[in-house]
Amino acid sequence: MGGPRSAFCLLDPLEQLAVVEETVVRDKAVESINKVAEELPDAHIAQFAVPMLKRLVAGELFPARVSSCSLFEVIYRRSPAHLRAELRQSFARLCRDETPMVRRAAAQNLAKFAKVVEPEPVAQELLVLLMDLTNDDQDSVRLLAVEGCGGMSQLLPKAKLTASILPTIITFAADKSWRVRYNVAQQLTLMCEALGSEITTKELSPVYVRLMGDNEAEVRVAAASKLAHIAKLLDRSVVMNNILPAVTNLSKDSSQYVRSALAGTIMELAPAVGKDVTVEHLLPLFFDLLKDDIPEVRLNIISKLDHTSKVIGIDLLSQSLIPAIRELSEDQHWRVRLAIIEHIPLLAQQLGQAFFQKELGGQCMRWLEDKVFSIREAATKVLAQLAKEFGEGWVKDIIPSVIEVRTPPSRGAPGAPRYTRNACFPARPRSTSPTEPRGLPWH
Repeated sequence: MGGPRSAFCLLDPLEQLAVVEETVVRDKAVESINKVAEELPDAHIAQFAVPMLKRLVAGELFPARVSSCSLFEVIYRRSPAHLRAELRQSFARLCRDETPMVRRAAAQNLAKFAKVVEPEPVAQELLVLLMDLTNDDQDSVRLLAVEGCGGMSQLLPKAKLTASILPTIITFAADKSWRVRYNVAQQLTLMCEALGSEITTKELSPVYVRLMGDNEAEVRVAAASKLAHIAKLLDRSVVMNNILPAVTNLSKDSSQYVRSALAGTIMELAPAVGKDVTVEHLLPLFFDLLKDDIPEVRLNIISKLDHTSKVIGIDLLSQSLIPAIRELSEDQHWRVRLAIIEHIPLLAQQLGQAFFQKELGGQCMRWLEDKVFSIREAATKVLAQLAKEFGEGWVKDIIPSVIEVRTPPSRGAPGAPRYTRNACFPARPRSTSPTEPRGLPWH
């Protein structure tokens, strides 16, 4: 169309698409408007993009107002200073819109908008809007406002954060809607990082322990997944007295998804508590999770092995680790076998060449003969990685086994399958049309 100077011509048709009822069309239109706005010359932002945004904000139908919420980040960042106050007022109108879907879209985009707004308006204006959204009577608006709390916490002064958002997060952790509590658990790490270790230990550690024992499994999953990040910000005594008992309960949780989430992060707790606590308190939990009935739980433990082995060494882990790996290696579900193959290079590094070859070398060869193609393909790639890890001597030792695997049985060998052309490789039908190519000859 002539480049950025003519790009404004695209805004009009995109504006029409941004007000239709179909959500997928609106989302794509908004995405394209943002891309075009990035390419517009500075003068065209004030001349074309800002008026378009105002029309959408003032749209009679709510889809127009919903679409406008996602446009403020790009257009505000490129707008001249004398228009920015008016744009902030327009966003405030959307946050107080009578339609819940518009308020929901505003809450979803508030933190993104705040990142491009000057620090003073963020603390004076946008924080007020956030507090209004957190008190909304719609659960769907409140849970998105919680996400705004996590994003805004990185932008506000610590005093404002402690006075306004911290009490809100504490209240939300006991909200009647489990979805709101779930989002609190998801955003808690950002809050802890922004508030610092002292306030986290005093104010947020009780909140976190309560979320770990929530009635809803989804909330416990979210809390378990944040264990390692939050534990790093807490005093060791709090981890010992408050967090570890909750972790013990989660390791015996009735939900496999909770145990799986815990298994994916509990190994990272070892560096935070040290060797003695790991051996005394965490190692029994590791071994219990390695014996779990659900393959994903055992896989998650094995995938984070390096975090614990650096603290206590591999010897203490290997006694329970090897039986679990063998069982997963022969699991009836091929995706489980594939997942354990992907962790073999890590295990090789941790176990060392001699121990690995003794315990798992034969299994690597058996994978090359697996009935599932993806397993055989992954096994070949793993062997290449192991060759780089263990070196020339190991490669020479396994070459006979590899040759044995790749050599098919002789045609006349007892028990060898008899392949025929018609049974296994049917000939392609030959074309009868003189204008079409004939079938390929058999080789």
